[in-house]
Amino acid sequence: MNDFAATLTRWTVRIALMLIGLVFFVSLLTVAALLALLWGARALWAKLTGQPVMPWSMRMSPRAGWQTVYRSGSEWMAQRPQRAQGGGDGAGSRRAGVLPGGGDVVDVQPREVREP
Repeated sequence: MNDFAATLTRWTVRIALMLIGLVFFVSLLTVAALLALLWGARALWAKLTGQPVMPWSMRMSPRAGWQTVYRSGSEWMAQRPQRAQGGGDGAGSRRAGVLPGGGDVVDVQPREVREP
Protein backbone atom coordinates (compact mmCIF):
# COMPACT_ATOMS: atom_id res chain seq x y z
CA MET A 1 0.00 0.00 0.00
CA ASN A 2 2.91 2.35 0.74
CA ASP A 3 4.27 1.81 -2.78
CA PHE A 4 0.92 2.64 -4.31
CA ALA A 5 0.57 5.89 -2.27
CA ALA A 6 4.09 7.00 -3.18
CA THR A 7 3.50 6.35 -6.89
CA LEU A 8 0.13 8.11 -6.78
CA THR A 9 1.64 11.12 -4.99
CA ARG A 10 4.54 11.29 -7.46
CA TRP A 11 2.22 11.23 -10.48
CA THR A 12 -0.11 13.77 -8.89
CA VAL A 13 2.78 16.18 -8.32
CA ARG A 14 4.04 15.66 -11.88
CA ILE A 15 0.62 16.30 -13.40
CA ALA A 16 0.08 19.38 -11.19
CA LEU A 17 3.46 20.85 -12.15
CA MET A 18 2.82 20.17 -15.83
CA LEU A 19 -0.58 21.87 -15.60
CA ILE A 20 0.94 24.87 -13.81
CA GLY A 21 3.61 25.17 -16.51
CA LEU A 22 0.97 24.86 -19.24
CA VAL A 23 -1.16 27.60 -17.66
CA PHE A 24 1.91 29.85 -17.34
CA PHE A 25 2.90 29.25 -20.98
CA VAL A 26 -0.62 29.90 -22.25
CA SER A 27 -0.88 33.10 -20.19
CA LEU A 28 2.44 34.39 -21.59
CA LEU A 29 1.32 33.48 -25.09
CA THR A 30 -1.97 35.32 -24.54
CA VAL A 31 -0.21 38.46 -23.29
CA ALA A 32 2.17 38.41 -26.27
CA ALA A 33 -0.75 37.94 -28.68
CA LEU A 34 -2.68 40.82 -27.09
CA LEU A 35 0.35 43.11 -27.29
CA ALA A 36 0.87 42.17 -30.94
CA LEU A 37 -2.80 42.80 -31.67
CA LEU A 38 -2.68 46.16 -29.89
CA TRP A 39 0.48 47.19 -31.75
CA GLY A 40 -1.02 46.12 -35.06
CA ALA A 41 -4.21 48.10 -34.42
CA ARG A 42 -2.11 51.11 -33.46
CA ALA A 43 0.00 50.81 -36.61
CA LEU A 44 -3.10 50.40 -38.77
CA TRP A 45 -4.68 53.48 -37.20
CA ALA A 46 -1.49 55.47 -37.81
CA LYS A 47 -1.43 54.38 -41.45
CA LEU A 48 -5.11 55.24 -41.93
CA THR A 49 -4.67 58.70 -40.44
CA GLY A 50 -1.40 59.33 -42.34
CA GLN A 51 0.81 59.58 -39.28
CA PRO A 52 4.17 57.81 -38.91
CA VAL A 53 4.22 54.61 -36.86
CA MET A 54 6.30 55.32 -33.79
CA PRO A 55 7.89 52.42 -31.88
CA TRP A 56 7.05 51.84 -28.24
CA SER A 57 10.65 51.43 -27.23
CA MET A 58 13.77 53.50 -27.83
CA ARG A 59 12.09 56.88 -27.52
CA MET A 60 15.51 58.45 -27.20
CA SER A 61 18.40 58.33 -29.59
CA PRO A 62 20.79 55.48 -28.72
CA ARG A 63 23.69 57.57 -30.02
CA ALA A 64 23.04 60.28 -27.44
CA GLY A 65 23.63 57.81 -24.61
CA TRP A 66 26.86 56.47 -26.05
CA GLN A 67 28.27 59.95 -26.57
CA THR A 68 28.08 60.63 -22.85
CA VAL A 69 29.48 57.19 -21.97
CA TYR A 70 32.57 57.57 -24.12
CA ARG A 71 33.23 61.22 -23.34
CA SER A 72 36.63 61.38 -21.72
CA GLY A 73 37.07 62.75 -18.24
CA SER A 74 39.90 64.99 -19.38
CA GLU A 75 37.50 66.88 -21.65
CA TRP A 76 35.31 67.72 -18.65
CA MET A 77 38.22 68.52 -16.38
CA ALA A 78 39.83 70.85 -18.95
CA GLN A 79 36.94 73.30 -18.51
CA ARG A 80 37.56 73.90 -14.78
CA PRO A 81 40.77 75.98 -14.92
CA GLN A 82 39.28 78.12 -17.67
CA ARG A 83 36.27 78.98 -15.50
CA ALA A 84 38.46 79.62 -12.49
CA GLN A 85 40.30 82.33 -14.42
CA GLY A 86 37.06 84.05 -15.37
CA GLY A 87 36.69 82.61 -18.86
CA GLY A 88 34.03 80.34 -20.27
CA ASP A 89 30.66 79.97 -18.58
CA GLY A 90 30.68 82.00 -15.44
CA ALA A 91 28.46 81.74 -12.41
CA GLY A 92 26.23 84.50 -13.81
CA SER A 93 25.27 82.54 -16.91
CA ARG A 94 22.18 80.40 -17.16
CA ARG A 95 24.12 77.13 -17.04
CA ALA A 96 26.33 78.34 -14.19
CA GLY A 97 29.38 76.70 -15.73
CA VAL A 98 28.03 73.15 -15.52
CA LEU A 99 28.25 72.20 -19.22
CA PRO A 100 31.16 72.93 -21.56
CA GLY A 101 30.60 74.84 -24.79
CA GLY A 102 27.91 77.21 -23.54
CA GLY A 103 28.85 79.91 -26.02
CA ASP A 104 28.14 77.71 -29.05
CA VAL A 105 24.35 78.08 -28.87
CA VAL A 106 22.80 79.48 -32.06
CA ASP A 107 19.28 80.85 -32.33
CA VAL A 108 16.90 79.00 -34.62
CA GLN A 109 15.16 80.83 -37.44
CA PRO A 110 11.44 79.95 -37.66
CA ARG A 111 10.04 78.65 -40.95
CA GLU A 112 6.61 78.94 -42.46
CA VAL A 113 4.35 75.98 -41.99
CA ARG A 114 3.49 74.35 -45.32
CA GLU A 115 0.09 72.76 -45.74
CA PRO A 116 0.23 69.39 -47.53
